[in-house]
Amino acid sequence: MKLISTLVAATAMIISSTASAGDIIPPDALVKNTATEVIDVIKKDKDIQAGDMKKIVALTEEKILPHFDFERMSKIVLGRNWSKASKEQQTQFVSEFRTLLVRTYSSALAKYRNQAIEYKPLRAAPGDTDVTVKTQIVQPGGPPVLVDYSLQKRDDGWKVYDVVIEGVSLVTNYRGQFSSEIKQGGMDGLIQKLADKNKQGTASASDKKQG
Repeated sequence: MKLISTLVAATAMIISSTASAGDIIPPDALVKNTATEVIDVIKKDKDIQAGDMKKIVALTEEKILPHFDFERMSKIVLGRNWSKASKEQQTQFVSEFRTLLVRTYSSALAKYRNQAIEYKPLRAAPGDTDVTVKTQIVQPGGPPVLVDYSLQKRDDGWKVYDVVIEGVSLVTNYRGQFSSEIKQGGMDGLIQKLADKNKQGTASASDKKQG
């Protein structure tokens, strides 16, 4: 759990785009520029600092998730189970997986405490369409955490499809969990379990806001 918490905390600070139509920002610039933007929003918004989940979720939805390739992530996470699933199951899984990440990233943003990001030079050829942006998260009172972002270039810009922290990938971690769930209850069982967890998370966030 500590690994996933750190992983999503790092992920939650980075991805968004202010590019105009037809203008594709290089992947390393995208990561760097947006990390600054998101952190600035958190530092300036007292409601977010106080744990306003409505605002935190809105920040996650607006600045982070639109720039993830959820279909590719879903295919990697499910592995061969993706091709075995029906179209309806694939659509349902992508939807529930996205909601899971909304909740997870929002919780990570709520726990932001002055972490800083350092960026390593991008090693990629001009024509590369699949790159890794390497960074490290500097935490007050703790050792730096190495975080790599895997991005693929598409017609609408660069999209993140994996995050690797200290050598362990987000999609690989979820892949192990989901594979076990599918073995126990099938694809429908996994989708239902994700849906139940998402409903519980939504209810919990609502109770916290009211409290």
